[in-house]
Amino acid sequence: MIFRRAVQREFGQTALVVFVALFSILMTTQLIRLLGQAAGGSVAPEAVLALLGFGALSYLPVLLSLTLFVAVLMTLSRMYRDSEMVVWLSCGLSLKDWIGPVLRFGGGIILVILALSMYLAPWALAKSNEFRQRMEQRDDLSKVSPGVFRESSSGERIFFVEGVSGTKSENGQVKNVFINSIQHGRLGIMAAANGHVEQAPNGDRFVVLERGHRYEGMPGTPEYRVMEFERYALRTETSEARGLTESPRGLSLHRLLSEPTPINRGELLWRIGIPVSAAVLALMAIPLSFVNPRAGRANNLIFAVLAFMIYSNLISLSQAWVARGKLSFELGVWVVHLAMLLLLLLLFWRRLSLFSWRRLWQ
Repeated sequence: MIFRRAVQREFGQTALVVFVALFSILMTTQLIRLLGQAAGGSVAPEAVLALLGFGALSYLPVLLSLTLFVAVLMTLSRMYRDSEMVVWLSCGLSLKDWIGPVLRFGGGIILVILALSMYLAPWALAKSNEFRQRMEQRDDLSKVSPGVFRESSSGERIFFVEGVSGTKSENGQVKNVFINSIQHGRLGIMAAANGHVEQAPNGDRFVVLERGHRYEGMPGTPEYRVMEFERYALRTETSEARGLTESPRGLSLHRLLSEPTPINRGELLWRIGIPVSAAVLALMAIPLSFVNPRAGRANNLIFAVLAFMIYSNLISLSQAWVARGKLSFELGVWVVHLAMLLLLLLLFWRRLSLFSWRRLWQ
């Protein structure tokens, strides 16, 4: 009982530290990437927090799987390094006696990973994809950020505004507007002190420039015209409205089962593989955690990292083969996990054999 309580407590403390560290790194990198996209106008600033939350949910299954593996590995490695494992083994415990505590600790986490990979992560990916596709269909002016040159979707106009007061999509005022356009082979440059957005009864949107100048001419020739205007309405281009494209990663579990296409089967294989690999990796951390206190511990840690990377890449490879029809779903869904289970048994047998030989010599 003391053994189980001590191990469960240390597993939990280590897992919490590992998860907070990994989650902080993930959120920081995602936030930097989204802020860069928002500064460039490809992501609306008001959508950054929503996309950040959806991205966190979509990465949680892999993040929790890695947390479980690292927590078990670090805890048992610390026990070997501090000779605490020697005390437990001397009390009659075997390496196989660690399987129960690891599974009891990881069981709840594996169930959470299963729920995330099957339901919550696909929902988050679908919502994130919906957000992004709706933003791509915004008109050109709504994508403009103050102080940034922005090219229109057709490539025929370049917008620049120095400042914005209010919300552009709600007839907000823009200051010091610059628009470079090409119409019928003639280059036109418009500059105005102020502007705002208007919407016609038929739904067309216009940016209305006030008190400005227009310079028009042919590039490479001295012929040009200068016009001064009090009000100039320029129709903004809106991306063609189209249905949202669905990705297999964002489909619900019911859709994957009711539409068994090769791509959907590959996605189902991936979702099944995440919780299964989390359980196998947690058990694999038991023999991989061995550290000789009088020797270096880098070899086992390097092998543990390689095992995690190879396992994840093999699941991705089997998913791609199933999606392309090169591998049947019935074979791909278990062949990688069976290979890793055989490796797990080999590692346990090797470690138990070494312990048996040492006891004989002692």
